[in-house]
Amino acid sequence: MLAGWSRRFWQGSHDHRGVPHAPGRVVTLIEEPSARCIGVAYSIEHDAFEHLDHREKNGYERRDVAVELASRRVDAVVYVASVGNVAYLGSAPPLAIARQIAASAGPSGSNREYLLKLAQALRDLDAPDEHVFELETLLKRIDTDGHRALG
Repeated sequence: MLAGWSRRFWQGSHDHRGVPHAPGRVVTLIEEPSARCIGVAYSIEHDAFEHLDHREKNGYERRDVAVELASRRVDAVVYVASVGNVAYLGSAPPLAIARQIAASAGPSGSNREYLLKLAQALRDLDAPDEHVFELETLLKRIDTDGHRALG
């Protein structure tokens, strides 16, 4: 668990789940004092950062944080897309975010797939995330043209 951070679909993806002229939306971490972000922590070799830095090059930067594991607190690294980066999209109404996700795809696949797999992974972890689950619900109700939410 990462205290003081929340997961938000506020970062643009021009290189994975979208393209330069039609970016998708992917998650970043936003500082929020009362928040708790639950996820998975991996132990990796230092040389893996070369690959990760390349993969997260579209506006993300490394941040050192402390995370709570089941049995202890450990130092960790997360990638955060800060407000000032060129791909940062920021907050928007949830339906607008869901519509953008529904309409976006890139070299790594559809943005829809990214959101749905994230939501399922969070369920599998028993890690509720109101923002992700709200977007998932809206996405499932969006008409195939990506413009009209079905009632």
